[in-house]
Amino acid sequence: MSTRYVLLITGLLLCICLSLVLQFFTAEQKYRWKQNTERSVIKMRFLERDVDAPIQPLPKVMEYDLAWAKLGKALFKSPLLSADNSTSCASCHDLYNGGDDGFPVSVGIKQQLGDRNSPTVINAVFNFRQFWDGRSSDLIEQAPQPIHNPLEMGTNWAQVIEKLSAQPGFVSSFNALSEEGITEQNIIKAIVAFEESLVSENTPIDAFLLGDTNALSPQQKRGYDKFVNYGCVTCHQGRNIGGNLYQKIGRLDRVPTSLQDDFGRYELTKNEQDKYVFKVPSLRNVADTSPYFHNGSVDELADAIRIMARGQLGLELSDEDVADIEALLHAFSGELPRSLTE
Repeated sequence: MSTRYVLLITGLLLCICLSLVLQFFTAEQKYRWKQNTERSVIKMRFLERDVDAPIQPLPKVMEYDLAWAKLGKALFKSPLLSADNSTSCASCHDLYNGGDDGFPVSVGIKQQLGDRNSPTVINAVFNFRQFWDGRSSDLIEQAPQPIHNPLEMGTNWAQVIEKLSAQPGFVSSFNALSEEGITEQNIIKAIVAFEESLVSENTPIDAFLLGDTNALSPQQKRGYDKFVNYGCVTCHQGRNIGGNLYQKIGRLDRVPTSLQDDFGRYELTKNEQDKYVFKVPSLRNVADTSPYFHNGSVDELADAIRIMARGQLGLELSDEDVADIEALLHAFSGELPRSLTE
């Protein structure tokens, strides 16, 4: 065999060996990258825009009727929708502080206490049903219920329409939008249009999901990893990070007695399987909506995390785990909806 062929074969063998070494090196680098503690499972998924990922960002643009929403905003703040002119929708849903009222249960006319904690109205448009027990299928069904509830606003449509009709500002606003003027249907339409506009802006978690890896701190990224891998996303997922299914409190372990005072959906269905079943709440803005759970019995977010981990997932979280997940939950809070600042 000539020297030329020997050199050629030797060169080919060297190329093959070099290729194998490079492949091994690349695989090893990938392996090490995957093991890096700064790496997040979700970072991988969302940098690739995984449409099947458990949590999805809110839409950047929401369609709603601006004119009707402005009228709805005025109605939302008006105490004329209550029997004694003392309570408005905003009384239980402070739009500038998380969208709830900060009390364990709502306070209605005559200082009466309601039977459940006020859920936030911000991002409620994304819930698959409304109220803790899911008794309303959408915002159209939800809007009139507080008006008729004797513990909340305690009035009826005839009284509401009569009082609004005595206000020139409301009369002109309704007449400008509808030939029918002030009617039950138009009041509901306006309130719903406003509620549809109440969508959080510039939320850190959404920026992260859309590819901004700097939107979350290292601790929040660790919290996201744990939120996913421990199974929190089993119930808290989708665009609203919850609000899209029912679940039983204490699925895997007994929860504190303080949470067993309400049968949940059973009160509606009388089905034994629905005892202690509630709509899973959205976790958007959760850091701003204390106290927690259907009866507002837990003040601290860290305590709520521990209770849910134990009762729903069967996990005893370390203090570090709780701190990381709590840090993440703060990234679920966004800026005020645009309709409140325009």
